[in-house]
Amino acid sequence: VQLVESGGGLVQTGGSLSLSCAPSGFWIDDYAMAWIRLSPGNGLECISAVSWSGDSTTYADSVKGRFTISRDNAKNTLYLQMNSLKTEDTAVYTCAADQGYCSGGYPYWGQGTQVTVS
Repeated sequence: VQLVESGGGLVQTGGSLSLSCAPSGFWIDDYAMAWIRLSPGNGLECISAVSWSGDSTTYADSVKGRFTISRDNAKNTLYLQMNSLKTEDTAVYTCAADQGYCSGGYPYWGQGTQVTVS
């Protein structure tokens, strides 16, 4: 099982980035999926999760109104649209299969993609 994130990079404050997560070895429609970030200042933070159908989503207060999670089960891909980026959004972003909605139980993780906001 492997999850590969892409789309990270360097962006200026106020800018946007779009992340993708393409798993192999499992089908995302078997799971809720989450985006999790790790930063020196805030540690590990589950910032968003989406139900297997895509009908239900949840967001951390830190990103609510700025980030949008979505999924395309036919393409077996998870997305995160990030707008109005702030310096405090700088982190390694990883996708994960989720046993709930930011449940803390993540059977599969990606290796992450770096997002730097300057």
